[in-house]
Amino acid sequence: MKVLAAIAAFPAAAAAIWLLLRSPLAARLATAPRADRWHERTTPMLGGIGIFAGLLAGFWLAVAVDAAPASREPLAILGGCAILFVAGFLDDLFALGPIPKLAAQLAAAGLVIGNGLTISGLISNDVLAGAVALVWLVGMTNAFNLLDNMDGLAATLAGIAATFFAIDALTVHKSHAVLALSLALALSCAGFLPFNLRPGRPAAAFMGDSGSQVLGFALAALGLTASWKVAGTTVATLLLPILVLAVPILDTTLVTVVRLLDGRPVYQGGRDHTSHRLVYHGLSEKRAVVLLAVISAALGTTSLFYSVLDNAWVTLIGVLLTFALLVQFASVLSDVERAPAFAGERSWLRTFVANPRRLVESVVDFALVTASFAVAYYLRLQGSGSGYQRHIFLVSIAVVLAVRYLAFIPFGLYRGVWRYAGARDAASIFGAVLVSEVVAYLILDATQVWGPFPRSIFIIDALVCTLLVGASRFWERAFVRAVSSLTSRGDRQRTLIVGAGRGGRSLLRELRETPGGQVVGFVDDDPRLSRRRLQGVPVLGGTTEIETILSRVRPDAVLVTIPDAPRERLGLVIDACAFAQVPCRFVRRETDLDPRVVLGASVD
Repeated sequence: MKVLAAIAAFPAAAAAIWLLLRSPLAARLATAPRADRWHERTTPMLGGIGIFAGLLAGFWLAVAVDAAPASREPLAILGGCAILFVAGFLDDLFALGPIPKLAAQLAAAGLVIGNGLTISGLISNDVLAGAVALVWLVGMTNAFNLLDNMDGLAATLAGIAATFFAIDALTVHKSHAVLALSLALALSCAGFLPFNLRPGRPAAAFMGDSGSQVLGFALAALGLTASWKVAGTTVATLLLPILVLAVPILDTTLVTVVRLLDGRPVYQGGRDHTSHRLVYHGLSEKRAVVLLAVISAALGTTSLFYSVLDNAWVTLIGVLLTFALLVQFASVLSDVERAPAFAGERSWLRTFVANPRRLVESVVDFALVTASFAVAYYLRLQGSGSGYQRHIFLVSIAVVLAVRYLAFIPFGLYRGVWRYAGARDAASIFGAVLVSEVVAYLILDATQVWGPFPRSIFIIDALVCTLLVGASRFWERAFVRAVSSLTSRGDRQRTLIVGAGRGGRSLLRELRETPGGQVVGFVDDDPRLSRRRLQGVPVLGGTTEIETILSRVRPDAVLVTIPDAPRERLGLVIDACAFAQVPCRFVRRETDLDPRVVLGASVD
């Protein structure tokens, strides 16, 4: 019970912030509102000082009462936190830029790794273990730096993660030093939150880089100390830090991919984070934070169950539920534009289950991936195999499931391609299966002793899985087309859409729901869309090819969704339609019409 001395972190953090807010530093160390930030008034960035002070107070008091040892590893973690606190404080004052910040992060990570904190429990090669640990430490430090984008979010998720590391240090991987550090970190966050998350009022203080970097680095180091450094051969141990920190990892991945695709620096601020997208989707800021906290707590709970129960089949079921949840969550976020209009606040349930079809897809994929690996196992061994081979099979299938789900998302297998799949989608399926197979094999090769387990199972699995997943994505397209061919009597109106942008794709969806309608193609001048298929409909060419396209597809009508395009482009379309004697209509969508114009009367 002496370890409860770490509770001193809470009053120490709160008192430090309270005093600093009343000091001259509050005016000197403040951030003004900006277009790429979420806050609307100038706010002091003093929370990081309080968090670091609470972390030190909680841990050293635990050491003073002999509740935790002042051993080399926890001191290295505190040393790394001190480096990042100083660098973050200077960045909050002078805006150092990305290079000095990265240098500080590398120095902090080097201090921790040099004192024995690597992934040596999972990876036998010391150089590889150190390199992976370096990527993990620097990556999680930046993940929390990016996550600090909405009041209460980073501190809440950090407090939850630290609490789970404390539970793990108390029950599974017992360590008084890790327990004291984890409790001190969680309680420091709790001491900061009353100044940052204030319902109905703006934040009184932000944590700044001096706080967010310390949180991310400390949690990453706790993951190494509490789990990976002492890991056995179970997948449950591998999953603990990943699941506890899954929300920051998801947010960082989403932001990184979006900004790279947009050609923007990853380190640049913006309103494209997970929390922002939830607000765009209709949640209030408070509910967005609470929802992310609930998801983080749920993932952490499942990770503890894996470690405590240490049952391979329970782990498999947990992987299904966990990654189905993440796939569904990612699908909701991917459907949200970065700056849509607010549509009113939605209920949590409606927001989260916005697309149950993708949840069904993820469940079906679990069955297919599991069946594929099982088939490959039994084909290769012609039976159940030895006890050790069955053990490697269970460990391998869990890793394959996890990696395959993660690969399916960026390869676009959850973008509703079942009904309108084409050759490009077939290539995506093959690429996702191949990449995930290689990554899963490399992870297992670095963490497991193969023994008599035949590695050719992975080659068989890649072939079988490609066939099964491909069949699941294409069956609906074939079924729908077969039914359409049986029910249609040649009286369907064939429509050509000019403009493959948002308006054209929206019109496509409407026409598909209209009985007797068929869209035969798009016409668009964007070279990136040339010869591609959008929702199963081909982009046949640009407006300069309109005459050839009309003679080839012979549509019954042409609908133009780009009325604001240059007149010479529209003139080509109109003249070609007149020559081919095909009706041409313009589709214009207006949402700001005066009610008196619509109703034809005065409106009070």
